[in-house]
Amino acid sequence: MVHVIATIELKPGVRDAFLAAFRALIPLVKNEAGCIEYGAAVDVASGSPAQIPMRPDVVTVVEKWADLDALRAHAVAPHMGAYRAQVKDLVVRTTLQVLDPA
Repeated sequence: MVHVIATIELKPGVRDAFLAAFRALIPLVKNEAGCIEYGAAVDVASGSPAQIPMRPDVVTVVEKWADLDALRAHAVAPHMGAYRAQVKDLVVRTTLQVLDPA
């Protein structure tokens, strides 16, 4: 299994529009072979002094895939291309962490 943490930095004030597009994508991704978990999360104030500052224009996507082949297939799935085109004007940058369970 591999874990993926995708950090999507958005243009100011577009998070709701981005999340609407992302929520429409979720069922398509969850139907992909090898998808174990796929969902969006946003920062919430916890009061913990260890927490990083709030990021109102960031969406974090938490993913789990059966293996790297499933993740690679996901990256080139037709619905992913359509989604990227749909949100390209909302997104500043996307970074990925691809992790092995320790």
